[in-house]
Amino acid sequence: MTALKLYDYWRSSAAYRVRIGLNLKGIAYESVPINIAPGKDEQLTDAYRAKNPQQRVPALETPHGVLTQSLAILSWLDTAYPEPSFLPADPWAAAQARSFALTIATDIHPLNNLAPLAWLRDKHGADEAAIADWYRHWIRRGFDALEVQLGAMPETAFAFGDAPTIADICLVPQCANARRFKLDFAPFPRLAALDERARAHPAFERAAPERQKDAVKG
Repeated sequence: MTALKLYDYWRSSAAYRVRIGLNLKGIAYESVPINIAPGKDEQLTDAYRAKNPQQRVPALETPHGVLTQSLAILSWLDTAYPEPSFLPADPWAAAQARSFALTIATDIHPLNNLAPLAWLRDKHGADEAAIADWYRHWIRRGFDALEVQLGAMPETAFAFGDAPTIADICLVPQCANARRFKLDFAPFPRLAALDERARAHPAFERAAPERQKDAVKG
């Protein structure tokens, strides 16, 4: 029996981050799918609410209790299982990697999560074309800034050096969302190249949405 249990959803970019992190650390875990798709809403059940009062994924059940929020989970993993680190050794580079990750996790992602999209549909009558336009707009805003940030740095295999960091862990799931909503990557060549290289890494490959046991095929 594994010590860690991940409450997961194949298409959740936040859960995707945690899967990548667990794989990079080489940590065995049990995946427990929670179907958060509209109309399924398993995250809203009383049973799941007892595990995670925020009623979101991911949640990581550990020997110490249940931890929520993907960046908090990744921070705990990096402290509890120090190697390989999710941060560059240099303090300035580590701060820059955190900044990059937070642009995705706190600026882009929250605006495109299920709850605000449902609010746009239900309260403002937004159709699917308007939703997709909203989704792409906020990714473009964030990616514009990230492309500039990368442009001031030398090109490396991963965002902040020769090994994956928290920046790559956040970038790859966000790029998956961008492709799903048909974002034009032409203005973001550095981001596109990083995403392609990172997705070829075994830890990222195993974490890919289509590789998960609850993935919807076709």
